[in-house]
Amino acid sequence: MSDSTHLQRPSPRRLRLLGILALAIALALALTGITARTLREHALKRKIDTDSVPTVSVIVPAQVDSKQELVLPSNVQPYYDAPIYARVPGYLKKWYVDIGTQVKAGEVLADIETPELDQQLQQARADLATAVAKEKFAETTNQRWQKMLSATSVSKQEAEEKSSDFDARKAEVTAQRANVDRLQAMAGFKRVVAPFDGAITARKTDIGALINAGSGSGPELFRVADTHKLRIYVDVPQAYAERITIGMQAKLQLPERPGRSYPATVVSTANAIAESSRTLLVQLEADNADGKLIAGSYADVHFDLPASAGALQLPVTSLIFRQNGLRVATVGKDDKVAMKSVEIGRDYGTKVEIVAGLDPSDRVIDSPPDWLAQGDTVRAAQLEKAGPTIAATHASEGSKQ
Repeated sequence: MSDSTHLQRPSPRRLRLLGILALAIALALALTGITARTLREHALKRKIDTDSVPTVSVIVPAQVDSKQELVLPSNVQPYYDAPIYARVPGYLKKWYVDIGTQVKAGEVLADIETPELDQQLQQARADLATAVAKEKFAETTNQRWQKMLSATSVSKQEAEEKSSDFDARKAEVTAQRANVDRLQAMAGFKRVVAPFDGAITARKTDIGALINAGSGSGPELFRVADTHKLRIYVDVPQAYAERITIGMQAKLQLPERPGRSYPATVVSTANAIAESSRTLLVQLEADNADGKLIAGSYADVHFDLPASAGALQLPVTSLIFRQNGLRVATVGKDDKVAMKSVEIGRDYGTKVEIVAGLDPSDRVIDSPPDWLAQGDTVRAAQLEKAGPTIAATHASEGSKQ
């Protein structure tokens, strides 16, 4: 064997080192693969665990504002409003005022011609004159018979008959005089007068029209309204009734005058809830000395109501209606779901007032899924505040007392 061949053959020691190195490399590659696979498995498990925890939107209950505005429809009515009917039948002789005329109390509005009443009065006066004449004759006769009785010229029975006849004649005169006075009083109603200062808002008669006496025999002749002040009637829902107090200030807003408001004051309430609508009739007064407000108008009344003490506010989407009652789902510090029973106060449409069962620091789940249960683990996506209510409007359009 040549020297070159001897030099190219590796020594056994070198071969052992190369084998050990190759084995180390193989073990390192195996460990790296196993570690990478383990890490991937752990990452996949964490992802699966994370994806299995539902993500929910969390809100914090809002404190109810110190004042809340309640807007309700109302009817604006005159301070006084009276239909004027005739007290005596006849024909309208003349009218002196038309719609829009300002009148004073006692001012003549119209004259009625009453031929039948005039005839009755004339007959009554004639009957009174006859009764007076009979009374005088009975008085003279009675005096004569009393003198004859004292002289024992007539019997006591006959004298008492003449005395009774005189008393009857006196009573007849009294009755006839009362009848004349009644007809004279009726004749005074031939002149139709205004009952108070105000404006003529209707005239439903004309010259020559047949006039029937009383309020059930036809339309009124005139209508008079006093609008120096106005009465405003509002139907307040039962939920707000206890917060309406005498002397409370309010504002009137008319649709034909946007941006303008007029002050009004609560002066009385019906002190009873109407069964048909579950509302409280409230009366307000508003000054109208300048005549800017028109009686009979529709207006919105704005009340500034004090808030309920300690009340919170949530959107209706956070409420859970189940067999065990009304609840909300909250998230604790451990991200576990806790169901809480709550009590609702006023309903503002998209939001409700919570008066019991909830703390201001609670994290409430908004729009909770139907399958959510006590003790479930959830992940909060964001934390928001339930916004305050600006206005609550009751659409009770029948008042609209």
